[in-house]
Amino acid sequence: MYRQRGLGKGLRRMSTGLVVVTGGSRGIGAAICKRLAADGYAIAVNYASDAVAAEATVAAIAATGGKAQAFQADVADASAIQRLFAEAVETLGPLSGLVNNAGSLGQVAPVVEQDPAALTRLFAVNAIGTILCCKEAALRLSTRRGGAGGAIVNVSSIAARIGGLPGLAPYAASKGAVESFTKGFATEVGAEGVRVNAVAPGMIATDMTGDFLSQPGVRERIAATTPLGRVGAPGDIAEAVAWLLSPAAAFVTGSVLTVSGGR
Repeated sequence: MYRQRGLGKGLRRMSTGLVVVTGGSRGIGAAICKRLAADGYAIAVNYASDAVAAEATVAAIAATGGKAQAFQADVADASAIQRLFAEAVETLGPLSGLVNNAGSLGQVAPVVEQDPAALTRLFAVNAIGTILCCKEAALRLSTRRGGAGGAIVNVSSIAARIGGLPGLAPYAASKGAVESFTKGFATEVGAEGVRVNAVAPGMIATDMTGDFLSQPGVRERIAATTPLGRVGAPGDIAEAVAWLLSPAAAFVTGSVLTVSGGR
């Protein structure tokens, strides 16, 4: 359901319903939460451990007249995911969409040094968590199951295509799984009114990448590899996610939108 707000050049189609954003407390996730709230969605700001950051995102949304609430859940925990969706819908209303943004870099090390437990955790968060969140969303969105339809956006990475930075081959593999799943799941639920797409960011300046980008010359070298000559900002990804969730992308499903400055 959509409504119009404002007139003229600043016209924006206002959305209703709830969007669950996993990993919504900081960085790209927080930018996505704020951007979607500006479009009129109620936002479930999911976080794993940083309650302070999640509440700051909620407060920022409330300060601009939006509606949001923080929900703790580790997306590597199937029962926590079920609880997240049940509580979010009960508190904020019917589900309209999902953004699977929660993710982990895992252990930064050559493959020969990778710890099996760390690999299990990496795929539990990035791949299995994404799949289980999509399951919970589809149970509520599918027109075959009584839902009104909706859209899902999974956050991948250009690492899925280029193999990742040194020491992050398993991370790249986990994001490759996300992209394969996105295409398959889109085929599965398309006839049920659910669109499923992914966004593949390039290097984005966030808390997660801050230590790396702050090393002498690193930011400049990465910027030089992009035709646009810069690293990305969280807002760049938030805009892409907002478009994929919107009616403007009504004929887009099973796609991976690369947002990398041309890398």
